[in-house]
Amino acid sequence: MAERDPSFQTDALIAEDIDAYLEQHQHKSLLRFITCGSVDDGKSTLIGRLLYDSKMIFEDQLSALESDSKKVGTQGDEIDFALLVDGLAAEREQGITIDVAYRFFTTEKRKFIVADTPGHEQYTRNMVTGASTADLAVILVDARKGVLQQTRRHSYLVHLLGIRHLVLAVNKMDLVDYDQATFDSIVADYAAFAEEVGIETFTPIPISGFKGDNITASPSPNTPWYNGLSLIDHLETVEVANTAAQERSFRMPVQWVNRPNLDFRGFAGLITDGTVQPGDPVRIVPAGKTSKIKSISTFDGDLDEAGAGQSVTLMLEDEVDCSRGDVIAAADDPPEASDQFCATFVWMDEEALKPGRGYWLKLGNQMVTATVQPPKYEIDVNSLEHLAAKTLKLNAIGVAEFSTDRPITFEAYAKSRQLGGFILIDKFTNATVGAGMIEFSLRRAQNVHWQPTTITREDHAALKNQTPRVLWFTGLSGSGKSTIANEVEKQLALMNRHTFLLDGDNVRHGLNKDLGFTETDRIENIRRIGEVAKLMADAGLIVLTAFISPFRAERRMVREMLPEGEFVEVFVDTPLEVAEKRDVKGLYKKAREGQLKNFTGIDSPYEAPEHPEIRVNTVDMTPAEAANYIIQQILPLK
Repeated sequence: MAERDPSFQTDALIAEDIDAYLEQHQHKSLLRFITCGSVDDGKSTLIGRLLYDSKMIFEDQLSALESDSKKVGTQGDEIDFALLVDGLAAEREQGITIDVAYRFFTTEKRKFIVADTPGHEQYTRNMVTGASTADLAVILVDARKGVLQQTRRHSYLVHLLGIRHLVLAVNKMDLVDYDQATFDSIVADYAAFAEEVGIETFTPIPISGFKGDNITASPSPNTPWYNGLSLIDHLETVEVANTAAQERSFRMPVQWVNRPNLDFRGFAGLITDGTVQPGDPVRIVPAGKTSKIKSISTFDGDLDEAGAGQSVTLMLEDEVDCSRGDVIAAADDPPEASDQFCATFVWMDEEALKPGRGYWLKLGNQMVTATVQPPKYEIDVNSLEHLAAKTLKLNAIGVAEFSTDRPITFEAYAKSRQLGGFILIDKFTNATVGAGMIEFSLRRAQNVHWQPTTITREDHAALKNQTPRVLWFTGLSGSGKSTIANEVEKQLALMNRHTFLLDGDNVRHGLNKDLGFTETDRIENIRRIGEVAKLMADAGLIVLTAFISPFRAERRMVREMLPEGEFVEVFVDTPLEVAEKRDVKGLYKKAREGQLKNFTGIDSPYEAPEHPEIRVNTVDMTPAEAANYIIQQILPLK
């Protein structure tokens, strides 16, 4: 018999060791945490030290790090660990962190994903992004400076975002000669602030990210007065397993309807709370329909039970209407569904919040249009005082009421981060402009219901023998909107059409007499007109509106109120110099002299329509010609 190759057994043992290692690594728990605090408190250095001590740096990275450290002026063979994390050129030049840097490392006991978040106030929005998925926060404090404004801001935010495990890492102890009195004083100051905010517990640790004291080795001989765990020991042993999620009632937001064939219709998603078994009764929210679980499918086969944190496909016993964004929940304890709620939110855009404007609101797999009411108050993170506010600027935190164009499914953020946290998105730039935490639904939303009526909007239109329309005339002051709209209504009247003309000036004598001309008031002005125009269209009328309506967002808001095809944007395209030369009401003259503020075209912008259904002007056309052209474009009217 042929002799076996001696390398075979060695290879087999190596393969066995690799399999054992992979098996062990696969079942390690994962901790997501962030480092935050004020500028130059040593966040990047701390993470670099953790990566270095956990041997998560390749040799070529280490060589580059040593070379870069010499370039930035470190002494001798000392390494600047911050260079491992500060990847942006601007950060290296300024010595600060701008973006959120995510790093992965592992120890024998646990896997970690750490987010190094920026300290500058102007980048607070980046810090919120990093904290949104974290289980634990390491709040760094420079031992020389103590508790600063950004320390308070970040601590308040991580508490607001639901992080309950906090480490107060008093860094740079080497620069204060490892003085215990300094450490104790900082801990006492932070404890007083934490009590005001509502932070129940935190773990203080004296460290030196640069020298390595109490980072991975415990205890450091430089702090004989400290008897607690090192930072890595604490991170490895802190209990953050979300057992509460398993104990709560079942919830699974639907991400995708899986229908590969006519015999299979499943609903795929990630279970956020509770457990589920075949036969369990469930309710589809917000529709309210009920059914029972028929089977629980995964890539590896069907399951007898599934729980929080698992991605599964559920089949139901009944054919119920369920789609992406809906939530499959325990039938006897479903989440709320409402179109009005109160939330605390952080404003994250350079341009201030515009109350009344429509933003995309994304909560889990749900995407709706939401409007924000003027804030009830803004929160001063230093004093925790409630300040009066009409809007919120970059990095401000406030409380406001929200309304959405249709009910969404949610729970209070304090109960569920997945079903209680949302982001706001600008509809035109697609930029994320805010992040919020729902507190509760408004009682009035539960008490006000649509009352069904016998005569429908189709019946109203049939009685008038016409198709409803909203002809939305927009253009600069003096462009000829009102004149052309009036001419159109005259011609429609001769055709025996039922119409109504809403003129900007006329409406401000009654319905909108309480509104001024600030940007916020202009948004509310158009919102009200849109609602009135919608009601008139429901009555079967052809509605004509003549408003400057300078912002695309509000014109789009009104368009979205109406059925497809009923909103007709008519752009009266008159150049500014022509409109100003006319100046029938003398408004341009007052605006130029500074007597009239926020005047469109002078000190307030006009956003011209990009794709209007109809475009006319009063330079090349008479009002009668323009009106005739418009009518030809909207025919037939039934």
